[in-house]
Amino acid sequence: MSPVRTVRPAPPSKRARPRRLGPGDRVFLTVIVGIPLLALLVFVWLPALASVGLSFTNWDGIALSDIRWTGLDNYREIFTNYPPFWPAVQHNVVWLLFTALLPTPFGIFLAYQLDRKIRFTRIYQTAIFLPMVLSLAVVGFIWEIIYNPDNGLLNGILSGAGSGQPIDWLGDPDLNLWAVLVASAWRHTGYIMILYLAGLKGFDPALKEAAALDGANGRQTFLRVVFPALKPVNIIILVVTVMESLRAFDIVYVLGGGTGSKPGMELLSLLITDNIIGESSHIGYGSALAVVLLVVSLLAICAFLVQTFRKEDK
Repeated sequence: MSPVRTVRPAPPSKRARPRRLGPGDRVFLTVIVGIPLLALLVFVWLPALASVGLSFTNWDGIALSDIRWTGLDNYREIFTNYPPFWPAVQHNVVWLLFTALLPTPFGIFLAYQLDRKIRFTRIYQTAIFLPMVLSLAVVGFIWEIIYNPDNGLLNGILSGAGSGQPIDWLGDPDLNLWAVLVASAWRHTGYIMILYLAGLKGFDPALKEAAALDGANGRQTFLRVVFPALKPVNIIILVVTVMESLRAFDIVYVLGGGTGSKPGMELLSLLITDNIIGESSHIGYGSALAVVLLVVSLLAICAFLVQTFRKEDK
């Protein structure tokens, strides 16, 4: 009779201890995290807080000893006795509505068409996105050549078609804002197209096939299936559109010939620049305008985000 062998249970395996960061790793993490945070603090948050403080003062920007506390006088002056403020607010609203109603939907339309695997898609994407690679200042210089009243491309085309006097697109107060909006839309369309095209690339094609089996055409599939499913991308696009409209400065600065409240082209960003670094510096006024623009931006974005997240919770 063979002896019974007892099987000993295997010793419990020791869990691998997490590797502790060495001194070199800690230095590396401190550098890659600390430097961006320091830059954000120095170049964003400190100037923002300084602007809030200076908005309650009167200062010409030369000597710190000349700073004089004025309380709410700057804000009272802005809303009552500062003529360019309300035209600037009106123009910013026009900028927002124009951008939201024309180049943004057109960019979404282009993205949907290019996602359908048409021929030369890469070439079309590159051509439409190319203005986004350029800075707004460069885009402004390009359109300044196009709008030139003497030998510009647009007036050349109109004169060839039998038009009369050349049009001063940037000098006419009734036309210059719309001319700048067209130049800005040329760049904004490519940006929206790329954002939405990235969202479409991650969309499940089975949903489109199911909609096609149910008898939906292309327009119905996009409006009832694709567009609601890309809600995160839609939120990003809306926030980007609002921010682009409120911080519009570069292209208006170039096409408007520099600072100065040019009739028809007043914007809040230009008024802030005029008062802070203009010939007659009014740091208090400029800072108060910057605070007003900051509050408007935060209120618009926060209200939209709160409303969106509330619907998602329901």
